[in-house]
Amino acid sequence: MRRRFGSSNAESDDSEINLTPMLDVVFIMLIFFIVTATFVKEVGLDVNQPDEDKPKTVDPDKKSIVVRITNRDRYIIAQRDVDVRNVRANIERLHAENPEAPVIIQPHEDSTTEAMIHVMDSARLAGVYNVSLAQQ
Repeated sequence: MRRRFGSSNAESDDSEINLTPMLDVVFIMLIFFIVTATFVKEVGLDVNQPDEDKPKTVDPDKKSIVVRITNRDRYIIAQRDVDVRNVRANIERLHAENPEAPVIIQPHEDSTTEAMIHVMDSARLAGVYNVSLAQQ
């Protein structure tokens, strides 16, 4: 039997494509990838935002230990220039005078991150765990 090129009845029956199995496979792959995906929690700094917009009242007896970092990574504690090796000792001394006092770090915008981390580590080693960052 010969096929004719002009007959459209035989070709129209065979030319339909069934997309249902392909969609099934795609949905199964989608479910597989969703189930096996690992969700990574990115590591970052936790920022403590104020609870209210109004300023909190500050107790005048509770003074804070302010450590300023200049643009050339010099440390100023209690209006005195302090050597990098004496930062911890000065924080310990001021913390012994007022144990409730928090440490507030005021880094200059041109200072390095290492200087700020050094002050944070020195405060932790001195036993002060209430450390905050402030702008100059």
